[in-house]
Amino acid sequence: MDIRHLVARVAARASELRARIRRVERREAVAFSRWIENTNNLLHLTVLLLIPLLIGVVTFVSNAVSTLSFLLFPPLASGSYTLFSDPEGQYASPVKFVLALTVGALCGLVAFGFTTLVYGPAGTTIVHPSSAALAIFLAGGATWALDIEAPSAFSTALLTLVTGDVNPEEYVVSIFFASVVIATVFTVWREEFYERRAEYLYGTVKGDDHVLVPMRGETADRTAFFAARLAAAHEAGKVVLLDVLSPDETVDTGERRSGTDGDTDTEADVVPPESTGSPAADAAVDRLEACAHDIRTKLGVPVEVVVASGDPLPATVEAAGNTNSDLVVTPYEEDRGLLSDYVRGLFGGEYDTVAFRSTGGPYRWRRILVLVSRPGDAAHAMIDFATRLAGKTGSVSVTTCISTEVERRPAEAKLANLVETAEGNIETRVARSEVTKFIASNTATYDLVVLGSSGERSAASRFISPPTFERIRETDCDVAVFDRGN
Repeated sequence: MDIRHLVARVAARASELRARIRRVERREAVAFSRWIENTNNLLHLTVLLLIPLLIGVVTFVSNAVSTLSFLLFPPLASGSYTLFSDPEGQYASPVKFVLALTVGALCGLVAFGFTTLVYGPAGTTIVHPSSAALAIFLAGGATWALDIEAPSAFSTALLTLVTGDVNPEEYVVSIFFASVVIATVFTVWREEFYERRAEYLYGTVKGDDHVLVPMRGETADRTAFFAARLAAAHEAGKVVLLDVLSPDETVDTGERRSGTDGDTDTEADVVPPESTGSPAADAAVDRLEACAHDIRTKLGVPVEVVVASGDPLPATVEAAGNTNSDLVVTPYEEDRGLLSDYVRGLFGGEYDTVAFRSTGGPYRWRRILVLVSRPGDAAHAMIDFATRLAGKTGSVSVTTCISTEVERRPAEAKLANLVETAEGNIETRVARSEVTKFIASNTATYDLVVLGSSGERSAASRFISPPTFERIRETDCDVAVFDRGN
């Protein structure tokens, strides 16, 4: 074999290997970004990484300053966990954190001084029972009176009694300054990252502003208006209306496009494409332009028109890539009672997809019900879409269904984590009901129901229990089924 051919083959294999590694890296990066969108996962990761770093810094300072006691660490570690594991909880106040640790230590100091005065010194390794009892009594009373009750206060109250070679007064001062450091880091982390995590972590908050609408079926125009209201919530929002013709309907197999990338308010700003020479293609362009004109006039959203040729599903995916779209909103389609192959092909694809099922009501969605079953990127996306549609004057109800009362508190905490980063008039509901029964009895009071496609479930699970959207046939309001792209 010629050496040049051998080198070329080796280079090709190396290039293929590098491409495969990059694909794996991208998949892993996407999987991690979606995993960390779950607030519980984010908090667990923070506790795992940040608290050891903070305790390590305090240990470094403790080793450098001989007057600091190692007994600082137990209450600091437990208190830090309480702060970072539940940043919006009962004990997640930096001020109360510092006061609780310090007041607990002061109570231990008072108990130590009192028993020493009454009984005399008990030695460095022995704690008089009355000292321990008095320290806990004082800590409980003081934290109750000051409304700073925290478990860590009791630990510092007891540890002040066994400071060893370090004076109890020095231990109290050490506790105060060390807790101030922890509280400062927590405050910065919570205000600059945790409360703004939607900006950094949630993809749909930053994207999904270029929306592709396949104009299929009788509800295509209404679906286009639905997509336009989603896009209108972002300054860079744009709608792309797509019609796909079979190859024998047009003489031009390429895409025909019209529209503008800038703001468009009137039809006069749109330059229609040159005639394709095909009556079907020209008719498609005219139909899309008429819908585009209505959207621009009523909503002021830039609209682009695309006419493509070929198989509908591949042509739609290709059009989404060519128009830089990040969300596909398609009319809901069924085939013999099941989701159509076209919509099923879009679900699980590379683009976020919404299948919109219309009842033919007004082009406004002000009262929206969002049904979530588990936290994660799909839940955040559905809430984001609902708040976009509802606007400042509408309302969004984020709901999950449970089967037993034992599940209520975890469900309430889950919903609280989901909605605390969203803006707008949002309520949370935990319903003890089967989900389809809940939908049937409540949809009359809503304009739209938003629910997931169950794409994260296995095929076997979906076979045993079909997705919710396939089990609700008759509803009094519109339905939007969301599927997170790969």
